[in-house]
Amino acid sequence: MATKGAPQGALALIGGSGLREAERFRSAPVRRVATPYGEVELSHFAGGLFLQRHGVAHYVPPHRVNHKAHLAALEHAGAGRILAVASVGSLRPELPPGTLVMPDDFFAPHLGISFFDDARGHRTAGFDREWRDTLLEAWRRSGMPLPHVGGVYWQSVGPRFETPAEIRFHQPHCHLVGMTAASEAILAGELGIPYAVIAMVDNFANGIDGPPLELTTFKALARRNEARLVQTIETLVDLLR
Repeated sequence: MATKGAPQGALALIGGSGLREAERFRSAPVRRVATPYGEVELSHFAGGLFLQRHGVAHYVPPHRVNHKAHLAALEHAGAGRILAVASVGSLRPELPPGTLVMPDDFFAPHLGISFFDDARGHRTAGFDREWRDTLLEAWRRSGMPLPHVGGVYWQSVGPRFETPAEIRFHQPHCHLVGMTAASEAILAGELGIPYAVIAMVDNFANGIDGPPLELTTFKALARRNEARLVQTIETLVDLLR
């Protein structure tokens, strides 16, 4: 597996079913990419690649997502930078549902994910600062309301939602909770592919506000934000290609 940066190539998007509903992604041809970690389906649209994180034919829960295969497939297909979209819960009242956030750090000490079984795995990890700056500059040029910039993304294990006690424990140090982005960022960094994430707050984390979070409530809140998220990503893609 390569350790140096991929050539300046295609813009790769990683997202869920909401992005798949956008016309440019829905009509894009899907190709299968073989990797040492498994086969991956990638959509090829004009100027870029789209990876549906949780699967195309059937839903793959967060703890079963094959991140190694995903990132290896994107590298093989020529991805030069990755923009991921993630649904998150907010640990802070000042980041209510409907807020777009571009976090600048993550908390995931339990993750032991790596392409390497030797000393190459000893490296710092994080969201790529220069790529984040490029995204923010494109966002400013778009005229769209800017996202909240900064914050710590905590990757929980999943697939269950977190308990109120777990949320209280992490709240002083983290702003958002999700189940996938840190794994992707670590592996993208090992491949030398700049990675950044735009997080859509779809709900308050369990115990922050209201009754305990249920799957049906979570899905309804996520659907409410899909149109804005899709429009934001499509606008950015046009500016970044």
